[in-house]
Amino acid sequence: MDTVDPDKPVPLAVIIGAHGVTGEVRLKLFCEGLNSLKQHKLFNGGALTLKSVKPHKMGAIARISEITDRNGAEAARGTELSVPRSALPELGDDEFYHIDIIGLRCVSDAGDELGKIFAIYEFGAGDVIEIERANGKKFMVPVGAIDMGNDPVIVEAEFVEE
Repeated sequence: MDTVDPDKPVPLAVIIGAHGVTGEVRLKLFCEGLNSLKQHKLFNGGALTLKSVKPHKMGAIARISEITDRNGAEAARGTELSVPRSALPELGDDEFYHIDIIGLRCVSDAGDELGKIFAIYEFGAGDVIEIERANGKKFMVPVGAIDMGNDPVIVEAEFVEE
């Protein structure tokens, strides 16, 4: 994971709709919370400017300078708010950002080619990684069954599904 692209856009939230008539938008957060979002003022290469954000039961409500009315807010539905990977805080040795491992090649500890990391899901009991084989078939393994300190990622063979 040493070859992280510092310019790769990382989505922190997505606009899911309008809130009111003055251009506020509802956000679904992909980051840890409002403080993670508030650290940034410019999104999408400077195209969107975050003026304010507050909690909402379904995520957050934000005011973006470039969105001035309800029509603009509705038109922005589906727009991700992203920052470059280099704008994210540094992580510890055993930590990773999801964006950094999606697409990494995986092999079993028995040496079998498995495919690539397709997605990461956060469940209450622990994170699960979904691996997609070359034929499109997918299977899931717990994060604890994976060694991400290598390239390719090594998965314990007992968790591999055919």
